[in-house]
Amino acid sequence: MQDALAKGGYPRHVVVACSGGPDSLALAAVAAYFARRGHVDGHPVSVGAVVVDHQLQEGSARVAAKTAEVLRDLGLAPVEVRSVTVASVGMGPEAAARQVRHEALEAAAAAQGADAILLGHTLDDQAEQVLLGLARGSGTRSLAGMRPARGKLLRPFLGLRRADTEEICAVEELNPWHDPTNSDPSFARSRTRVEVLPHLEEKLGPGVAESLARTASILQLDADYLEDVAESTFAALVERNGRELSLPEESLRALAPAIRFRVIAKAAADVGGQQPTYQRLLAAEALLLRQGSAGPVQLPGGVSVYRLSLAELEAAGATGRPAAADEAEPVPREGARCGKLVFRPQKPSAK
Repeated sequence: MQDALAKGGYPRHVVVACSGGPDSLALAAVAAYFARRGHVDGHPVSVGAVVVDHQLQEGSARVAAKTAEVLRDLGLAPVEVRSVTVASVGMGPEAAARQVRHEALEAAAAAQGADAILLGHTLDDQAEQVLLGLARGSGTRSLAGMRPARGKLLRPFLGLRRADTEEICAVEELNPWHDPTNSDPSFARSRTRVEVLPHLEEKLGPGVAESLARTASILQLDADYLEDVAESTFAALVERNGRELSLPEESLRALAPAIRFRVIAKAAADVGGQQPTYQRLLAAEALLLRQGSAGPVQLPGGVSVYRLSLAELEAAGATGRPAAADEAEPVPREGARCGKLVFRPQKPSAK
């Protein structure tokens, strides 16, 4: 905890996100130690807490109220309960619950004037995250798992096992609540926790969870480097024309695939799209490599991407309009040095 708060810039006030389970209750107990001391390495600190009631289980309000009472007894202040409504459309139940929970945590942090939000994720959670990413066939960013620090979010316990947090609760004489959904086989994460990881430990030997967490740490370094390169490359290549943007195909083709895919994804996000799947990225790259038609290819979030050839660009410069007038805006002749990959939002502007 001390290391996490130091790396987080010694926030003056932090909020503990606590469900009442062993991990977050242990986190609250350790944070309460620093609250009683009033400082971290001589830097003043105070600690509040928020309990998010998802209202998905019978008796959830009672559990939330009891947890808040325990947190106040630990000396945390202020402690508040925030009830949220989990939407049932547009995403899975776990993702929907996570989204509204983070919104509630951000709102509580803002109300308390907190500089950081402490989350109780452990090494076991990290290992489960990596396994789920592998099962989905995700890329480097997903396999890199959860970060120890991201914005206001701090995860001090990513190096601890779940057994460690249970021991902390026992030593502190705390009686944590055990969420029944954590062992519900209808949830992929629960099956990973209860069935998959124990099976791997049994068949491959102890240390699987630690190895998966170590893999995430290594991939975080790789992902950060690739992200930085892709960001600077995108900024150097992008050309804007109203709400749409374009990237020169000759320059894109010269990029390493790992960077090229990321630059294409950034272009889609820049015009309002979502993170494309690997298959959609391959479809966009096929345009770039002149495999098949010139498009358009539809990317998630209402983004259309198509290839505008050099001849079409030159025709646009000569006539004042593109060769395919329904696909692109006029392009000045002096900008036409190679073909372009054009990204156009299909949704109307929010302004």
